[in-house]
Amino acid sequence: MNTQFGDHITVAVDGHVAVVTLDRPPYNHVSVEFMRDLANAFDAIDENVEVRCSVLQAEGKNFCAGADLVRSESSGGLGAVNPLYDEAVRLFSAKKPIVAAVQGAAVGAGLGLAVMADFRIASPDARFAANFVKLGFHPGFGLTHTLPRLVGPTKAELMCLTGRRVKAEDGLPWGLVDEVVPLADLRAAALALAKEIAENAPLAIVSTRKTLRGDLAAAVRAQTDKEAKEQGWLRDTEDYKEGVRSVSERRVGNFVGR
Repeated sequence: MNTQFGDHITVAVDGHVAVVTLDRPPYNHVSVEFMRDLANAFDAIDENVEVRCSVLQAEGKNFCAGADLVRSESSGGLGAVNPLYDEAVRLFSAKKPIVAAVQGAAVGAGLGLAVMADFRIASPDARFAANFVKLGFHPGFGLTHTLPRLVGPTKAELMCLTGRRVKAEDGLPWGLVDEVVPLADLRAAALALAKEIAENAPLAIVSTRKTLRGDLAAAVRAQTDKEAKEQGWLRDTEDYKEGVRSVSERRVGNFVGR
């Protein structure tokens, strides 16, 4: 039986594993409401004593392509990003391990979601990108903390300053991806890893994960405050407006530095 959180998040329980599905295809674009519903889902999972691990998966061809910036700008701009990051911090505060099953694009906030998980199983078509500079924007979602922590400072800087898309097979030796499997096997592989974790003692799982992750949620909170400040002034620049246009038109931006 599925439990619905908002319009686009469902949770199904398979033994000791909760399967959380993002259901806003084809891009699974994030919004404050979408993120709040997702955080509520993981809060409920933490309260379910039978669940020991989760799988985070997505419907459609993409895991999550970030925010729909074109639509946001046409309706008057993104507005304050702090509410979105408040919900992101709630995700990092989840107590139980999360395995992400990633296909297609994991871009911007979608990359943030993938990195939030403890492990990432990816299909060969998966692409990971921190494309903020292509938008004339600053990285968000705590990625300036979580990405260096995961792949090292040099690889993180490479991703953030080029905005390039990293293929799943290239991200494997970086630690960005833990396993690459055929698309047809993606969900089964993610579920298998989650069930392997869930075979173990639940209190020990939570305790060990807490020690390993340390003060990650607090660090993400502090970093998102810095990121939001930088995003605030960059949003008012000509380069940001050009970046949103250029990305939507699939061309290199004509940036002027103002």
